[in-house]
Amino acid sequence: MKSRIYKLIPLLSIIVLCTISNAIPVSAEDFGPSEWSQYRLNPENNPVYHSDFNSILENTINTNDQIRSTPVIVGNNVYIGNHNTGDIYSYDLINKEMNWQAKAPNWIHSELIYMNNQLFVGYGNRFFHEDGTRGTKKSGLLSLDPSTGEILWKFETKGEVMPTPAFYDNTVYATTGDRHLYAIDPKTGTEKWKLDIGHVASMSSPNIKDGILYVGGGSPRPYTFTAVDLSKQEIVWQTELKDVYAGLDDVPPAIYENLVITTALERKVLSVREVYNRSGLTQAYKQMLKLSFGELMNQKPDHIPKHIMYAMDINSGKMVWKKSLGAGPMVSNNKSGAPMIYEDKVFVGSPITQSFYAYDAKTGDQLWNYKSNINKAPPVADKGVVYFTDKEGLVYAFNVENGELLGKKQLGGKLAPSGPVLMNDHLVVGSQDSNVYVLPTDEIINANESSPEQTNTTTEKSNSVFSFVFFVYVVPIVALLLFLLLIIFVIKKVRK
Repeated sequence: MKSRIYKLIPLLSIIVLCTISNAIPVSAEDFGPSEWSQYRLNPENNPVYHSDFNSILENTINTNDQIRSTPVIVGNNVYIGNHNTGDIYSYDLINKEMNWQAKAPNWIHSELIYMNNQLFVGYGNRFFHEDGTRGTKKSGLLSLDPSTGEILWKFETKGEVMPTPAFYDNTVYATTGDRHLYAIDPKTGTEKWKLDIGHVASMSSPNIKDGILYVGGGSPRPYTFTAVDLSKQEIVWQTELKDVYAGLDDVPPAIYENLVITTALERKVLSVREVYNRSGLTQAYKQMLKLSFGELMNQKPDHIPKHIMYAMDINSGKMVWKKSLGAGPMVSNNKSGAPMIYEDKVFVGSPITQSFYAYDAKTGDQLWNYKSNINKAPPVADKGVVYFTDKEGLVYAFNVENGELLGKKQLGGKLAPSGPVLMNDHLVVGSQDSNVYVLPTDEIINANESSPEQTNTTTEKSNSVFSFVFFVYVVPIVALLLFLLLIIFVIKKVRK
């Protein structure tokens, strides 16, 4: 009997070792953190991690389709989701090999958050139902085993779950395209409770701090920002942004001390001069009519988007400061850049003005800006350097204090609109060319690569003031006077 027991000891040891390895332990020497509970790791939207890891990694990870969400690193593995195909991957960064591949029923724009040895990811698309629900085909939330990729459960929703879910107090929270906040049991995948927040969450991933969840909402108008007390399961406050017409529901907010900060788009009505410079004489005349009689004609004057950043009090929703980043041409999808907090500053990129910005987080005063290409991603900052990305595949490194350009490196494709992360002095970023790029930050700081940067993106022509005044005002006035003189002349002729 004893001999049989002794024979079983090696087998039992193997089983124990396998069980431990399946738990994916994270040590002090690992590349990434042991958990990832919400969008971009923390309430500041600044995903940075340091450990005793001392190796140098450089790799390009190939996948099947576009990557639009942030790659999530836990331990030595990176978790990746594909946009159109819904493919999900676990990749070993040290051994440079794929661990497993799984598949979601629809698009993946959500990050794969990791808590208590479980992965959670939302899925869905941006198309609308007739009743205003955003997300057609299948929508919902998946939980997967991080060691095998096995789907543990599936929670279906009426509207898309394109925002990244958040994990707090043993509950997974998802904001959706059906205007609800869902609280889900992480072990069983069953609904604990849900709350109607009244507005569609397109890609505004919820931010949780001290038990309060913050999220931007879109339709129906007015666009509204919401704070929810998770323990009481009720809305604490809602702030209506009546001038906003796009973007608020796309932006994951960032939190700085007692402020919650987000961005959105308002309308900048064009002057007759601006329309003349952009579109010519005929459109300038039409704009004059719209400005004068637009309400009677049921036609709004021509406008362009104005990118605005808002800071609200986290306790009341009261607006503390509001700043304009500027105006410019509209872009498709992801219309409003997401803010990031680092060392009492807000860093944000604008796809509308095609620039990068640094602001004082307390006052909203602009500190510096830099003209770039169209950019949509939140940046990431560490050790006095902030890294921005753009749609031309470029990564930029700036001194956080003065905006000095320290380096610029070309990667590939349109870099993901959810932005890069920094792990142990390595930048990791996904791209719409289907790759994830991993490289030491030194390679960016020391680079000075050529790029298709645009030095001037305005669509206006440099028409002179004289030509504008002459053709838009003088010519019509002279024509009107001649017309009146002609009428007077005809009347006199008829009377004779």
